[in-house]
Parts: sequence; structure tokens; C-alpha cells
Amino acid sequence: MFARPEYIWKGDDFSRAFEQDYLQTLLPLISCAFSLLYLTYQIARSFDRSRNVHPYHALQGHVAGGARLAEAAEEDGGYDEESEDEAEDEMGRNQQLALHPTPSQIHRSILKVDKPAGELVIAVLEVLAVFAEAGTQIAALILHAWGRKGTVAAAASVAVWVYIAVLASLRLLFSSSSKLSFSKLWYHTTFLYGFQWLCTILVFRSQIIHPRSSRTETLASVHFGLVTLLTIIALTSRKGNRVVQLEYEGDLAPSREPLASVLSLATFSWVDSIVWRGYQKTTEMSDVWNLMPKDKAAAILADYRQLKKTSILAFHLLRYFRRGLLIQASWAVISGLVTFVPTLLLKVILQYVEDPASTPRNAAWFYVTLLFVSGLMNALANGQALWVGRKICIRLRAIIIGEIYGKALRRRAGASSDKVLGQSKRKQDDREPKQGIMKKVMSFGRKKKADTAKTNGSTQPEAAVDDSQVTSGAIINLMAVDSFKVAEISAYLHFLWAETPVQFVLAIYLLYAFLGRSSLVGIGMMALLLPINLIIAKRFSSVQKKILAATDARINTSNEVLTNIRIIKYFAWEHRFLAIVDEKRVVELKQLRNRYILWAIAATIWSGAPVLITFLTFFVYTVVEKKALIPSIAFTALSLFSLLRIPLDQLADMVAHVQEGKVSVDRVEEYLNEPETDKYNQLESDELDEDGSPVIGFDRGTFSWGGKEGDDFKMIELDMRFHIGQLNVVIGPTGSGKTSLLMALLGEMTLIDGLVYLPGGKSREDLKANPETSLTESVAYCAQQAWLLNGTIKDNIVFASRWDAKRYKEVIVACSLQRDLEILDQGDQTLVGEKGVTLSGGQKQRISLARALYCTARHVLMDDVLSAVDSHTAKWIFDKAIMGPLMYNRTCILVTHNATLCLPQAEFAVLLDNGRVSSQGTASEVIASGMLTEDISKLEAMTASRNVSALPSRVPSGIAGDVPLGTDSSENGHLKVPNGSANGVPHGDPLTKVVSKDIPGMNKVVDADSQQERKAEGSVKFSIILSYLRNMGGWLYWTIAALCFISQQVSQVATNVWVRQWANAYTRHESLSTLDTHQSSPITHVQGGIGSSSGNCLRSGSCLWSMSLSTSMRVSVLGSEVDAGYYLGVYAALGVGFMIITLVREGVLFGGSLTASKRIHRNLMESVTHARFRFFDTTPLGQIMNRFSKDIESVDQEIAPVAVGVVHCLASIITIVVLISVITPSFLIAAVFITALYFVVGRIYISSSRDLKRLESVQRSPLYQQFGETLSGMTTIRAYGDERRFIRENLQRVNTHSRPFIYLWAANRWLAFRVDVVGALVAFFTGVFVVLSVGRIDAGAAGLAMTYAVTFTENVLWFVRLYASNEQNMNAVERIKEYLDVEQEAPPIIPENRPEANWPSKGSVEFIGYSTRYRSDFDFVLKRITFRILPGEKVGVVGRTGAGKSSLALALFRALEAEEGKILVDDVDIGLIGLQDLRENIVMVPQDPTLFTGTIRSNLDPFGLFTDEEIFTILRGVQLVGAPSATASAANTRPQTPVNPMSGSLPSTPDKKRSPAADSPNATTDAGAVLENKNIFRNLSTAVAEHGSNLSQGQRQLLCLARALLKNPKVLLMDEATASIDYATDAKIQGTIREIKNTTITIAHRLQTIIDYDKVLVLDKGEVIEFGDPYDLINKERGIFHGMCEMSGDLEVLQRDAKKAYEAKRLVDDS
Repeated sequence: MFARPEYIWKGDDFSRAFEQDYLQTLLPLISCAFSLLYLTYQIARSFDRSRNVHPYHALQGHVAGGARLAEAAEEDGGYDEESEDEAEDEMGRNQQLALHPTPSQIHRSILKVDKPAGELVIAVLEVLAVFAEAGTQIAALILHAWGRKGTVAAAASVAVWVYIAVLASLRLLFSSSSKLSFSKLWYHTTFLYGFQWLCTILVFRSQIIHPRSSRTETLASVHFGLVTLLTIIALTSRKGNRVVQLEYEGDLAPSREPLASVLSLATFSWVDSIVWRGYQKTTEMSDVWNLMPKDKAAAILADYRQLKKTSILAFHLLRYFRRGLLIQASWAVISGLVTFVPTLLLKVILQYVEDPASTPRNAAWFYVTLLFVSGLMNALANGQALWVGRKICIRLRAIIIGEIYGKALRRRAGASSDKVLGQSKRKQDDREPKQGIMKKVMSFGRKKKADTAKTNGSTQPEAAVDDSQVTSGAIINLMAVDSFKVAEISAYLHFLWAETPVQFVLAIYLLYAFLGRSSLVGIGMMALLLPINLIIAKRFSSVQKKILAATDARINTSNEVLTNIRIIKYFAWEHRFLAIVDEKRVVELKQLRNRYILWAIAATIWSGAPVLITFLTFFVYTVVEKKALIPSIAFTALSLFSLLRIPLDQLADMVAHVQEGKVSVDRVEEYLNEPETDKYNQLESDELDEDGSPVIGFDRGTFSWGGKEGDDFKMIELDMRFHIGQLNVVIGPTGSGKTSLLMALLGEMTLIDGLVYLPGGKSREDLKANPETSLTESVAYCAQQAWLLNGTIKDNIVFASRWDAKRYKEVIVACSLQRDLEILDQGDQTLVGEKGVTLSGGQKQRISLARALYCTARHVLMDDVLSAVDSHTAKWIFDKAIMGPLMYNRTCILVTHNATLCLPQAEFAVLLDNGRVSSQGTASEVIASGMLTEDISKLEAMTASRNVSALPSRVPSGIAGDVPLGTDSSENGHLKVPNGSANGVPHGDPLTKVVSKDIPGMNKVVDADSQQERKAEGSVKFSIILSYLRNMGGWLYWTIAALCFISQQVSQVATNVWVRQWANAYTRHESLSTLDTHQSSPITHVQGGIGSSSGNCLRSGSCLWSMSLSTSMRVSVLGSEVDAGYYLGVYAALGVGFMIITLVREGVLFGGSLTASKRIHRNLMESVTHARFRFFDTTPLGQIMNRFSKDIESVDQEIAPVAVGVVHCLASIITIVVLISVITPSFLIAAVFITALYFVVGRIYISSSRDLKRLESVQRSPLYQQFGETLSGMTTIRAYGDERRFIRENLQRVNTHSRPFIYLWAANRWLAFRVDVVGALVAFFTGVFVVLSVGRIDAGAAGLAMTYAVTFTENVLWFVRLYASNEQNMNAVERIKEYLDVEQEAPPIIPENRPEANWPSKGSVEFIGYSTRYRSDFDFVLKRITFRILPGEKVGVVGRTGAGKSSLALALFRALEAEEGKILVDDVDIGLIGLQDLRENIVMVPQDPTLFTGTIRSNLDPFGLFTDEEIFTILRGVQLVGAPSATASAANTRPQTPVNPMSGSLPSTPDKKRSPAADSPNATTDAGAVLENKNIFRNLSTAVAEHGSNLSQGQRQLLCLARALLKNPKVLLMDEATASIDYATDAKIQGTIREIKNTTITIAHRLQTIIDYDKVLVLDKGEVIEFGDPYDLINKERGIFHGMCEMSGDLEVLQRDAKKAYEAKRLVDDS
């Protein structure tokens, strides 16, 4: 019945049989059958779903909508091979629950229902049209309109339309009723309308060309009209024609994508408004729509974690995204198929040109029209494939960043060795025996199962666990570079596994069909190229691994240099550290050079391959097979080979990219498999005592910072119970393990033995407050080094707790912050800067304390919070904060060196020494033990009677003097709330008086954008591009580069023109003779003797193509046979030339690119390191690191290839336009319009895409910054139980970054579609003009024009895309340029003003009328200061916070430059000499101890200038090494104090070792004998972790002090350098400093430190108030210094010490 396919085409139309059997019967019936089957499946599935609840289901809509998480979901999508129950630890719950935003935690989103316009009207109209259509078909059946043979076709049409009518009626029924709904029906009707329309239009064309009868024509027209109407309705109404829920989140407009019609989605018209707005004005973040709910990070992660991980990460991700990838692949396959349609059409059009009689003109026009349609189809398929890819891209990035961040929050706090990603695998591979290939194949992707079986089943002793962790620099690199690389692949993956194979198979088939056996040679060559490509890809992969490792190392070093930039500047080490960074950079550039060499070789192979393949194919075709290479064959083959080159290029390119991505995925997975914190397991048990209170303490606990073995610091045999609701004090010398005790309590150390109890293992969001006390059973923690977020002071204090204005004010006053808020410009809205750079150490510490007080946690752990504040503030904080009403009913565990102040008030005290408990019990018991290094007489006096201290001057003037502070109503303020208090604050208390007033600086309205990263506006300035080009090379370099480009275009065109000459030579003599000799139209003088002067004339641009083509053609034809050898020879020479030029071009450009990379990085590093201090105060490290990671990566790897592409495409476009216009001049008319269209589309797009790219770059910084903050503050975050909030914030930032990113790509697809359509017009018009010129144009020229026209679209598309991409990449140069222009410090050396080589020889320091300020628009911080320090004097500087003490230090180092006056050091004006000369010769020990990753030796002496003996002498001087301390030796002989009485009621643990405290005093257990902490400072090779995190704060300060003393400076400035050191050690160090014959200026909070100095300088509000001998000043009754001593509560002791020192000095003077 049905026609065989060979009868499809007849003359100029489809055969009647084909139309009736296929277009009207078979195809429509198949489409209906397919629809019916799929509909049945959908209904069955819906029914099944309504009955069963699956454990895994895709999450619908936003997670806020309450998506149910699978019970089986592992803690983290299963990164750990733990059993199910273990995986469900607290952190796992936090990770899952963080994905469910609660109303109080996010911007309230408002859901709005959006109905499609005319929802019902459209359905009614559709049904009417469908019934009309069904009626038409019935009429056609009755009237036999399609002829006698057409009855079956008419009956089939009736059946089809009846089926469609049923579907349309059901849709109308469902849309009008509220109870029933099945939205999927719309997709069926739309598919059927579209399919019917495609069949109908072909039938309708036949009716117009060959009308049968007027009745048939009328019915066909009605049929076509109705189907067209239905198709238009379906395509232009909203997809699904259904109600959509739009989510309005804050001020963000929702995405318009769900509201778009099919047509709008296909053409990306829904992006119009973004693109148009971007053209009209600069796009800001508020203009960028929100993401669709299902694209938000929380929704994606929640869905992803339901899929259990059973294979390696790469396959797991592929499995998760399989649906999207398959959809993408199906579009890619369509695109691959359609790509060849223009080539086939080219062949038939050229056959028509060769022999117009053989093809009807109608058919020729049909082919030309199809040329446009195929272009349109290709645009559609390509656009959809890439868009699906971009959607996967943001989802994949959200998953990877979400997982990396979640892992960062679960990192171990222990500072173990640093790991380089990718190396462990290599080592493992070396150790494992090689597997056979079959085994490898069989075990592919099953790595996890085997490992799990190993861990679960084996009884063998465990192998050593790899404790190493990657550095925070590497983690930031994983998040910045690796996540980006992996996500980027997903957008292009379809090229590799869908489009390329289809194109390969089709091209090979078509080549064989056209060329026969000779094509096999070309195909064979391609097959040979594949392994070469794979080898290149493999090399790419290994080079990329090395590049990433080198980048990691460089970023880590840069990160460390920038983190510690202050100390580097103070020591004038910039040039030395720059050399270290340069060293790392050299390694990186070497690997980049290897990559570029590889790239150049690959590019040469890829560009040369088609030439070689064509040469061999034509050689066999003409020489061996002796066939005529006529134009229709030659150009079709050329077109096919060039089409085949695209998949070849892409294959190599994509394989390289996939390899890079695989490397990145493996790096991410390696990081995700690192060991995690054991905190949640250690703190699992909620033990309660008899009173029902939680237990806090240890049961014979032994903890380590590493594993059981090794020299890591350990806490040994801890056995204690802290008193709930009371003050517990932990004391001990520096490095005795006080901070480690708190860390062990928080579960941050490795538990080797015993148990730890603390109610801190739960998220604070799950806890209910006690109705009586309003407190929750959770923990607040103040770290010794205050950890602050880069936000406002208020944000840092409130820390996302419930807002309570009254409590907030109480906290501000109790922490003595109100004066600071008055001083700071923006009050509590002041941005603290990164790590609190804008605040003093004391302010940071008090804000951290305020955070702990403000939150409602019942248990507060404070690590040395009094060290960074002056003594009278310490007294106030102790009385009003730690012992004050805000701490009633709260447990306080306080680590402190200030035993005199804190110990007498303690209910329970612990004295530590070298990781063991020396003594514990009540305060009096610990004092009686005699193990304290403090002055016992002072402590006993304090315990007997508490001193009454006057109110410090800190408190605003409205309070002081009203009521002296009496003693608290109970011995310990924690115990109970006194009567008569409303909210825990007693009435008569001065706090209430303060709280009733508003604090100055509170709730100021401040511009929130002051620290936002700036972005450039408008197009990238030409100066930016010029600066990059200059960095690449000078005019000579650019002349060579230009010549390379021109030569390449010329040689490429020459090869094709030569083929045209050759093909025309074969054209039959008869057809030639039809061309008149005088008809030498413009084409005849196009490509004249290409062998002669083409190169010169093209280069000079003065081509007249004087030689006539027709004559040359005639000559060749007159010879009986064409000399194929001659043509082949020239062709081969041209091809080789082309390859050589390509290689040279790549080499030249990549060489320039590397030069530019090197120069730009060096300049950036120098510019940033020599920037002023102010720059680092106001610029977050995240923003600076963004330049050094992503922007430098763009400069290194992206700019050059893209820029090359831009120039190459531009050259190709110009060549094509010139060629086509010369061959068919009439094309120029169309070209004008087409160019205008291109210009408009490109112009509109580039504005918006540039802004979106800039926004995307800027939104990266907050992500980096939060990563950095989290890594430095994870212990604090975990202690507060606040992981969920930080995970949510991270997801929020990922969303904010994804918004400009996804709409940037939507705009890109918008552009690509329009460019493709205009490109299709170019091919269409070229076809039109060729068909119109038949007879006046030779087939060779037509072939040349058509071939180029077909490739034109590709070139233009790539040009606009690469141009935009280039603009975006130049954005990286622009951002780097911004930092190249930051304000610089004075030069390091001023040759004409260099001081003497031994300067300063004496060490006198004199300030003369000195004034300075931080910025020209700020007030003076130091006002006309004048004083003189004599050589060798020790001077203490004291004053309140904000008095100008640190500014004085900065002034001496010229971190602040003088506005008035000058500073003389040994009579040299320091303002006139170079900074290096100044800073190398005077030394500063800053407040924050700064250490580098390395060893103790490399920290003390980074440049190897001192001997070990000199270093050990200094270490002894600062008490880090020396004879075993008195306490340690005494501890072994003196009997230990009995453990507090509570220990009797400890739960018995028979299987645990008994505590030594329970045995006889001198007994030690075996474990005790083994576990002893060694002094790590005895070995100078001991590793120092990142930021010195494996040392205590006190040890870090001592190490920094040792580093300064090692330089033996004549002038030494110490800024709070001993704040975290115990008083006894401090006293010894002061002794050491006194012995050094130098000038010492000490900024101190501890008055005891400086009371025996030669002079004391008292500052207030930037002015010198008092300056003189401490003994004179302390005896000045109304003096400020006297007042400060009095407030500290140690007046008598200080007076006694001052007198002693004064008399000692007099004795010396007298003698």
C-alpha cells in the first residue's frame, strides 16, 4: 500500500503517492499512537504515585514549600563510609535542616498565583478550531477531495482530528472545573498541532504548485489555515496554559521563564526585558530577576542528598543529572543532524548551477528556502542544548559549593600536616599492584563498595589514618576555580557524547556517498587523528593537574602574605616575600607555557588535518580513480570536510576540558573524604546530675591535637566537674593547655580515652528556652583571638539572636563599649572589616564577649577575655559582665591569667601545667596548694575582703558619681537573681540608669554599601585593552602578530580558491562555450593567478585581480586532460604553508600572553603589597583574593585564546563578505541590511552582558569572604551551634551569584539565536542571488560563495560570542587595573636620603608637634604631640581605648604619615628616608601575633640570617625554652590537692583507667608515664601550622617577641605584646627586655608591666596628658595615671613596685 521511499520526489515536488501514504496517513497516525501510548503511561504513573509514597522523589517547587527529605538520606549524600545510624549525627541534621528555611530566617517570600491571559477563552477557541478542522476532514472524506486513491488518507485524517478533538475537549473541561486537572494534556495537543502543521505545509505547497481542482484547493487552504491557527495559539500561549505560582522574595522580581510561551522559550524572547533594560541603563543587582524556585541552592541540595552515593563523585553527579543530560543530548543530536542539511542543499543547488536544465526552477527555490529553515532549526536545537547545559551548570555549582562549605564546617580543628590535593592518589597508585585491563573494566565505578566492605568486614588492624588536611587557600581554590571548571563542562558535555558522534557518522556516510572509495582515505586519516587527539587530551589533563597544584600553592602563599601583610610591612619584608610568591608563580607559568605549547601543536594538527585529508582524498579521486572533480563534488566534499573539522576540533577541545573537569571533581572528592570533627559524637550523651542539671566536665579524659601517637600536644587524664550556674576559673602558665581544655570540652580535640560532657552538641535553633530563666541549654564561646564577621558591630553582637533592645543596651554597658560607640563615626553600625581590622584588640575582644553575653546560652566559655583590655576596664568587665546580672543562672568557665582579680570570686578553680591538672577545687584550696606562680599574699587578701572599686571613667558621664558600686547582693552573682528585679537587673544598679538612656551611636542609619565592591560601568575602556596589549609586547611584536593573522587568512582562502580553479578546469567544454568571452563579469577578475601576486595584493589591499579567469580556464580545458598532479602539488604547498603559519601564529600569541600574565601578576602583587595600611583596613581579603584567584586565572588561561578567536573570526567574516560580494555583487544590497541587523543585536546584547558579567564577578567576593570567615571561625560557629544559619547564608550567596550568571547566559542564548537567524538569512540570500545569476556565474564561483555563506553563520556567531566573552575577560584586567592604581606608600629606599649604615646607633626618639589622621576627611587622631625619649630609656604608653596609643605606634612606622610636625630617631627625620631603611632598623611587636606556615626556625628567621645558638638564646630569654620550670618539677614531688568533693559522685567506669588523683599522690599510671607533652620549641624544625594554629595564643606572642628581639633592635616598640602571657612569665620577659641596652616603647594594658619603667606617657584623645617617672605620676593625687592605678584595684602593689624601681634607679644614678 505504501510507496517505497525512492518514489518520494518527482521533478519539482513530492510524489502524490508519498503525500497520501506518508504525509497524510502514516506519519499523523504514528504521532497519535505515540501520544496515546505516552498518555497512558502518564496516567498510570500518576495513579501509582497517588497510591505509593516513594522514598526518593524529585522535590517540587521551593524547599520552603516543605519538601519531605528521604529517611534514607545520609548525612551528606554519603561521603563517608559510615553505617546509616552513625551518618545521622547532629551535623548531618544541621545540613539537612538548613535547607528548610523557617519564616524567621529568610526574607519573607510571598507566593502569588499568576493565571495565563485568557486561560478559558484560548481553550474554547482551540476546541472550536479543532472541531472545524475535524469537520473539514469529514467533508474531504465525503467529497473524495483527495481523489479516489485518497480515501484512506482522508479517513486517517478524520481519525487523527477526532483524537485531537477529544484531547482538546478534555482540556477545556479540566480548565473550567476546579476539581479535575491534568496539565500534561496541553503538551500532547501542542505536539500534535506542530506535527500536523509540518505535514500540512508540504501538502499545501503541492496544491499551490500543481492545483488539482478548485474544491480541493479550497479545502486544502481551509485545512492549512486552521492548522496554522492552532499551531500559532499553541506556540504563543503560556507553556502548559496553566496557573503559575510566582515567588516574590523581598524586592526581587521573580523569573519570567515560567510565564513564557513555547515560542518565547524557543527564541529566548522572555529575556528581552533584561537585555533591553541593560542597553538603556547600567544593570544593577536589583534589576536581575530571582532564580526559579527549583534552581535555588537549597532546593537542589535537598534533592541531591536524597540520592544515595554508591560510586565515585563524578559518576554520582552524572547519575543525578542524567535526565537533564539526556534532554541536552537529544537536542544535540537534532543539531548534529541538521548541520549537514545545508551541505546537501549546497550540492543540489550547485548541480542546478552546473546544469540548469536538469533541475526545475521550483525545486531550486524550494532548496534555497530549506537552506533558511535548516539554519533556523539548527539555531533552535543549539540554543536549547546549551541552555539546558547552563541550567545544569548552576545546579552543579550549587551542589559542589554546598558540599565544600558543609565539609568546611565539619573540618577538624586540629592543625595537622598540610595536604596537596591529587598527590595522595598518585602515591597510592604507585604502591598498588597494577591491575589487568579486564579487572579495571569490571571494577569501574565500584570503588566505594569495595572500600566500604574493607572497612566494615576486615578484622585486621587499621592502617594509619591520613590526618592531613588541605590548607584554607586550597579550599578557597576548590570553591573558586574547581567548582567553576566542573560546572562549566556540563554546559558543553553534549558536544562530546551526542553531537560529535552523530556528525562523525553522518559525515563519513555522506562522504562515501559522494566520493565513493576515495573518501575512505580521508576517513582513515581521521581515524588516525583520533589517537593523536587522545594523547593530546591526556597530556592536557596532566598539565592541567600541575597547573592547578601550582595555582593552589601560589594562592596559598599569596593568601598568607596578604593575611599577614601588616607584619611583613612592619619588618620591611615585602621584597623578600614577593620573591617567594614569584618563585611559586614561576612554577605556575612554566606549567602554563607547557599547556600553551601543547595547545599550539594541537591547533596546528587540527587546522592542518582537513587540508591533509582533502589533499589525500582528491589525490585518490583524481589521480588513482581518474574521476572529474566537478564543482558540485569538490565543494560538497570541501564543505563536508570543513564540517567534519568542527567535531574534530570540538572533540579534542572537549576531551581536554572533560579531563580538566575530571581532575577538579577528583580534587573535590578527595577533600570531601578528609577526616571530620568528632565533636558531635563526643558530646552526644546528655548526662544529668542528681539535681537534673547537665553535667559539664571530664571522666578521665585524655585528648590530643593529632592521633594517639606523635608529638602533638595532649591533655592528659582530665577528671573534673565544673559547677553549673557558677564561676569556674582555669589558670596556669603560658602553654599549659588552658585553651586546649576549652577545646577538649567543646569536642574539638581528638578523644583518646575517657568521656567529655557538655550540652553543646545540638543546633541552637532546636533548643527551647527555660521559661523561668529564658536561657537555653547551649554554649556561648569567646575565643582568645576574637573572631568577628565582616559586618556591623551590632550584627556581631546580636549574632542572629532574637532582638531585645533593653538587653542589648545592658550588654553594651557591661562590656564597656558605649564610649567606643561614641568615638566610632558610625556607632554600632560601624563595619568591623575583615577579622575586625578597623578595631583595636580590646574592642574586638569586648565585642566577642558582648556576643556571648547577649545570646541566651546557659553555659559560657571565655578564653582569656580580659587580656586585651586595660586593667581598670578588666575590673569593670569582671564586675559588671562576668559577675553581673547578665550572667545570673549561667555557668561561666573562664580561662585567665588575671588570677588576682578572678580567682577569689571563683566557686571552682583548675590549675593546669603542661597538659595535666596540677590542682583543682575551690579557690582557697587551689591557693593553699602552693602551686600558683602568683603573689599569694595578694590573692589571700582578695579572698578575705573584696575591694570596692570606683566606677571607671569609661561609663558615660550621666552615671558616674550617682551611686558607688556596692558589693553584689550574693557572694557570687551567678547564684540567684536578687529580689525586686524585673529582668535580671537589680533596680538600684547603675546599669539601669545607663539603660534608660539611649547610647550615642546606637541604631545610626548608615550607608550599607560603603564596603561593597565597586564595579566599572559602561564598555571596557580602550585604555584597559591597550594596557593588556602593551603588556604582551611592543610594536615589533604586534607587527609580527598582524602578519601572522593576515597570512593565515590569505593561505586559507588561497587553498579554497585553488580548489575552485581546479574544479572549473574539469567543467565540460560545452558548458564553457556558452559563456561569452566578453561576459567577464566582476567574478572573472576575482581570484586571478593566485599563484602570482595574490599574497602581495591581498596584504597591500590594492587587488584588481587583473587576470581574466575565463582565459585561464580555457587554456586548461583545451589540453585533452587536466593536469591533476600540478593542481595537487600547489594545493599541498598551500596547505603546508597554512599549517606553518598557524603554528607560528599560535606561538607568537601565546608567548605574548605569557609575558602579559607574568607582568600583570608581578605588578598586581607589588602594587598590593606596597599599598597603604588604610587599603587593607577597608578592603576585605576576599575581594583582594578574588583578584589573585579568578581574575588572574582569566588573564592566564582565558584572555589569549579568546582574543585570538575574536581576531580570527573577524578576519574570516571580512574575507567571506568580500568573496561573496565579488562573486554575486547584488548580495551587497542584502549585506547592508544584514549588517545593520547584526549591529543592532550585538550592540543591545553587549551592554547588558557586560554588566551582568561584572555583577557576577562582584558577587563572587562575598562567597570567598564567607568561606574565609567560616574557615577561621568554625570552632566558634560550632560552639554556638549556629551551623545551620551559616549554611543558609552560604546558599543565599550561591543564589545571589547564580542570578547574574544564569541571566548572562540567557542573554547569550538570546543573542546566539538571533545571530543564527540572521546567519541563516545570509545563506538564504546568497542562495537566492546564485539562483538568480544562473548562466552568468560559473559553478566554481557559486560553490565558493555558497560554501563560505554556509560557514558564515558559525563565524559571526563565534565572533559576537567571543567578542562579548573578550569584553567579559577584559573585565578581569579592568578589576586588576583597579588594584594597580591603589594609593602607594612612600618608596622603600630614597637613594639621596639614606641614613648611616649603623643608624640608629643610640636610639633616641623625639616627636615634635606631631599631628596625623587616617584620612584627609577625618579628625586628627594625634594632635601636636611633643615628647623626647632618651637613648636606652624604657617608656610605657597608657591610655583608654581610642586615646591614640596604636596610632602612635603606626606613626613611628609611617603607616600614618605626618600632617604636621615630625619624628626624629637619632636626629634623623624619618619622614625623609625610605620606608625599608626605617622599618628594617626599628622593630615592632604587634598586638595580634602573626605567624607563617613553616617551622619555628622559618618564623623566627625567615631568611636564614642567624645561627641556632643565637635563636635558642632568644627563646630562653622569652621563656619558651630553658631549664624545666619550677612548677613542673614541684608538681612531681609535692602532693596533689585532693580532687573536689564532687568527684566522689562520678559514675563509676570500671573499664577505664583510674585517675591518678584517686591514687596515692606520687603514683602515676602507665599511661601517664607514656603521655608527656614535650617542649616543641627545643626542636627548631617543629612545624607551625597555618596562622600558627597549633600553638597557644601566648606561645604565638612569645614567638613574635623572640622574632623581634632576634634583630637586636636599638628601638623596640611593643604593642600589647605580652597580653596573653601569664603574669609570672611576663615579669621574667620584662627582666630580659630591661637587660637589653635599647630604647623600648611599650603600649600596655597591664600597669604592672610598665610600673618600673623609666617613663610613662599618658595619652587621651590623641594628646599627651602626662609624661614622666611612674613614681612621680602615681603620687599625683588627681593625675590620670593615679586614677588608672586606683581603678585597677592594685594601687598599693603598684605604688610599692614604682617606689622600689625609683629607688633602684636613684642608687644607680648616685653611684
